[in-house]
Amino acid sequence: MTSERITIAVAAMGGDNAPGEIVVGALATAAELEVGVRLYGREEEVLAHVPGGVVPDGVVVVDCREVVAMDDEPAAAVRRMKDASVVRCAQAVRDGEAAAMISAGNTGAAMAAALLRIGRIPGIARPAIAVPVPVPGHHPQVLIDAGATVDAAPEWLVQFARMGRVYAKARWDIDAPTIGLLSNGEEEGKGDQLRKTVFDLLRKEAGFVGNVEGSDLMQPGRADVFVTDGFTGNVALKSIESALRSLATIVFTTLESTDEAREASKVVLPLLLGAAEAYDPDLTGGAVLLGVKGVCVISHGSSMAPAVVSAARVAIECVRAGVVQQLRETVTDAG
Repeated sequence: MTSERITIAVAAMGGDNAPGEIVVGALATAAELEVGVRLYGREEEVLAHVPGGVVPDGVVVVDCREVVAMDDEPAAAVRRMKDASVVRCAQAVRDGEAAAMISAGNTGAAMAAALLRIGRIPGIARPAIAVPVPVPGHHPQVLIDAGATVDAAPEWLVQFARMGRVYAKARWDIDAPTIGLLSNGEEEGKGDQLRKTVFDLLRKEAGFVGNVEGSDLMQPGRADVFVTDGFTGNVALKSIESALRSLATIVFTTLESTDEAREASKVVLPLLLGAAEAYDPDLTGGAVLLGVKGVCVISHGSSMAPAVVSAARVAIECVRAGVVQQLRETVTDAG
């Protein structure tokens, strides 16, 4: 745990709404959360979104000229573009200029920059992306891996489970997080060969409850940590996001369908909007890349300013809870 003033490195040029929304969010982060912010990006473009062009106290703008596009090949771009904002952010964490980094740009590039510049924690075979999945009236579930390691060895999934457990305990103060293996049925023996092998390995892990299904996501009680390979995890995550968008479209279309519905919406809509905040990606923070020697928060590509503030809150919690150090001490070699 630390009470020192935290500085966060923000990649200003990454994301669909960069640099404008990212800069606005970074300025709000410095003002609301009382942390230092280092904004990395093309100086003139960053300053264009700073009121009066005057950078406030606690914020530093670091000029860097290159930008990794969303369709660039991540590892090659990171190696080639040493002056890209996401690369400079990772270097800032490595060099101790920042305690954490945030990027809403190319996810693969953020991952590659963290791996190549910050480095993996010794003993961890592969990093994994941990995503909070909202659960009504309950703490979030952790879905890991949500896309970092697509082709995973069984032993790596065991490490993902351990990392997810450490993260859930540190973030939400869960005393003994439970682990479920995401499969196509809850019965033992379900799944492909990867799932069957991982199931046997996880038998010895603390908190393992067996197989869980996609229908257990967003439902309390089955497991706190859902472990899977990055391919399956990313498909599951995108499916949840799409389903929520479709549901929102149906609800709001229905509330506009008739005069009676519009009248009822005056009462119902504020209640629905309040409940929907739990599912708003701009308010639920960002995904955390676990397994690297620093805090790296990956926000969604369409992030608006509130999403940057939420991602900063996640970063601050991870730094203060000592998540990286706990992973060093807890997650053993994959073998």
